[in-house]
Amino acid sequence: MSQILAIVTLSKDRIAGGAPIFVVEGEDEMQRTAFSLEKMLDANAHDLKNGTMILVKHS
Repeated sequence: MSQILAIVTLSKDRIAGGAPIFVVEGEDEMQRTAFSLEKMLDANAHDLKNGTMILVKHS
C-alpha cells in the first residue's frame, strides 16, 4: 500500500487534504523542495505535470 507523505505545489488554491502542503514560488523551487523532501522522507517524488508534485512512500 502507498501513502502520500507530502505535496509540493505552485497553487495552494487547487490543493487540500491531510498531507503537509508546501507552496512554492516557481518550477525550480518546486523541484528542489520535492527532491530534498524525497531524500529526507525516504519517499518517491512524482510530478503530476500540473504544477504539483506528490511524495509517496511505497511499501
